[in-house]
Order: sequence, then structure tokens, then C-alpha cells
Amino acid sequence: MTEREAREQLVEVAASFHRRGLSPGSSGNLSVRLPDGFLCTPTNASLGSLDPRRLSKLDEGGAHVSGDPPTKETFLHLAMYGQRPDANAVVHLHSPFAVAVSCLADLDERSVLPPITPYFVMRVGKLPLVEYVRPGDPKLGEAVANVARSHACVLLANHGPVTSGRTLGEAVNAAEELEETARLYLTLRGQALRVLTSEQIDELRRVFGAHWPDE
Repeated sequence: MTEREAREQLVEVAASFHRRGLSPGSSGNLSVRLPDGFLCTPTNASLGSLDPRRLSKLDEGGAHVSGDPPTKETFLHLAMYGQRPDANAVVHLHSPFAVAVSCLADLDERSVLPPITPYFVMRVGKLPLVEYVRPGDPKLGEAVANVARSHACVLLANHGPVTSGRTLGEAVNAAEELEETARLYLTLRGQALRVLTSEQIDELRRVFGAHWPDE
């Protein structure tokens, strides 16, 4: 993919998130890795009205090179890229059902959502909760980095999800699957859940390479 194609795809995906209410206001930010750095969405920008020519470009060290000033949460993206060499895209949303789950008390911080569906296991994997740190504080990047090596997706407490993927499409699919699973989980709260068994999860590991650690 050329840089021009990456810019156009990033804007298209961002607009889709905004239309569907997954990034209200000026919330949410996306990025893709380039051969010479990164493209990311600008700070205080609505994902529904981005200009591909004005996307922020960063060098390989994360310094701003061109375009509008980058999202103030650039460190979240750099933390994921730094710990996951195979990641070429990162999506951070304030999608409502995932945010709602992130505000619940007594969550299992090692695995916030149970394995309700095979698609959650395959596309998201075991989802850890990252402790609350105020938005814009670089310490949040450090907290993400502590778990990103073994998890492609995380949930920020009282904040929202961060997903990564080998392609932008993969990161987007993970973000959408996470939001759908959060919706199902909240819908089913108080009911007896039938989750996937360890044998069924093992089969997803073998057939699809799903990442769901036993510990």
C-alpha cells in the first residue's frame, strides 16, 4: 500500500466509525505504520471529517514530521507498535458498549470479557483491563506497554478499547468484534452464560491460530 492509499483508507475507516456512533464528538484515534514512520489522526479532530492530506505524519521515533498536530494519545499507539513488531495499525475508540464494560466494578483484570463467541476469541483474544490513568498522561502508554507484548487488544479502565492488527482491516475487525461482544455481555448480564469450553477454544487455536492463553 502506498502512503496515499494508506491516507485514503484511514480517512474512510474513521468516517465509518463516526457514522455508526463508535467515535462520538472528537473522540477516538487511528494510526497505520509506514516504511518511514506512522500516519495518525490529528488531535481534537472528528473522525467523521478528516482530510487525508492533513493527517499527522510521525517519524519512526514518534516525532511529528508533517500534517496537523497528532492526537494527544499518540503514546498509546507507539506503545502498541513498540511491543508488537507485527502490528501495522492501531485503533482506539470510545465505542459505547466497550466503554460501559470498562466502567464496571469487579472485572477480571486479566480477561475482562468471557469467551462468548468464537469470533471474539479469534479476532480479539483474551482482553486485559489497563488501570485508569487520565487521558493524555504518558503513564497510560507505559501501562499499555506492560501488557501489549502478549495481547493485541486491551481495554482502558473508564475509557475505551485499543486494538492492533497486522493490517488496518484486522485492527478494525477486532475493534468491531470487541464492541459487539461487549454489547452481548451487557445484554446477558444476570443470565446463566454458556461460554466456549477449553476444548472448543483449543480447536480455535489449532485451526485459526487464536491467541487465548491458559493462564
